[in-house]
Amino acid sequence: MDTLTQAALGAAVGGTVLGRRLGRKAVLIGAALGTLPDFDVFLDYGDAVLNVTEHRGFTHSLFVLTGFGTLLALLARRFAPARDITLGRWWAFFVLCLVTHPLLDVLTTYGTQLWWPLNVRPSAWPVVFIIDPLYTLPLLVGIGFAMATGNGFRGPAWGLALSCAYLAFAMLAKGVVEHRLDPVLAEHGIEDAPRLVQPTPFNTLLWRATIIDGDRHYETLVGLFDGAEPPLLEIFHRGAELEAAALALEKGERLDWFAGPYLRYEVRERNGRETLIATDVRLGFPGFYAFSYALATREGETWQPLEPTEMVTPDSRADREALGQLAARVFSPEARLCTSDFVTDRWVADVPEAC
Repeated sequence: MDTLTQAALGAAVGGTVLGRRLGRKAVLIGAALGTLPDFDVFLDYGDAVLNVTEHRGFTHSLFVLTGFGTLLALLARRFAPARDITLGRWWAFFVLCLVTHPLLDVLTTYGTQLWWPLNVRPSAWPVVFIIDPLYTLPLLVGIGFAMATGNGFRGPAWGLALSCAYLAFAMLAKGVVEHRLDPVLAEHGIEDAPRLVQPTPFNTLLWRATIIDGDRHYETLVGLFDGAEPPLLEIFHRGAELEAAALALEKGERLDWFAGPYLRYEVRERNGRETLIATDVRLGFPGFYAFSYALATREGETWQPLEPTEMVTPDSRADREALGQLAARVFSPEARLCTSDFVTDRWVADVPEAC
């Protein structure tokens, strides 16, 4: 999630745990702790692929943050003037302010390495977009109340309760969307294919589903107000014939670890040379993909890796008009939005007649 939201969450947690005893101080310390795991954005790991795949790494590990929070609790118990606060209370304050950051991050699409240093894929169970005003606003109102009145507990506790209720609604909404999607996938024989269902930007009313089946990449939008209208599946090419070449490269293998099957491959002419490009189709929107990487250039029959790996601007025909159509689609199923309208024609395999 964005920095403001993470600071607000840390502040709300801090106020809920120690607001009665520390007042505004609990809110301010909680805000600082809530943003601390994101200091890794200032680290340079050497190239574009490593920078994106190492983000939300060791600084978001539940093991690391619990250990660090325990150390802070021991120091606070030994040196803080508030001698009446028990070690257990200090521990809950520091650890919860820290670990709620990655636990919220894991509810977005971008993977979070909760179990670092274990060699497992990043975790992601997306139910909210990386910026969602309806989640953040109750936290900010509660914090504002605490800072204005000096009551460090009541406002943050209410704000935290309302934001958690919103997450519960988002989880319920995702369940509804997946229930509507299941029969359509079964009809196409892809009910067991890898799928990713995530909210579209800034809301939890309209959801995007991405399904991968070999060279076929399916996309659909499902809204809570769509009624009985079945979702329309649009089909795109994924460039799977280039996947083996990409996986033979160190950076290609790293991207596969990070994004799993949700990668699109292409060969593009860049600087007079054939270049192998990998694009993460989870992050962004068809036509708006934000994460594409130049992995290698062709020399004869072989691919020579690029060092350092470059991040490149995807080939796209998307514009602001598409974002306006997406916003209209949130509340109206009649405002039919076909993602193929914003994708380069060479990627389109098949679209419904309604598009």
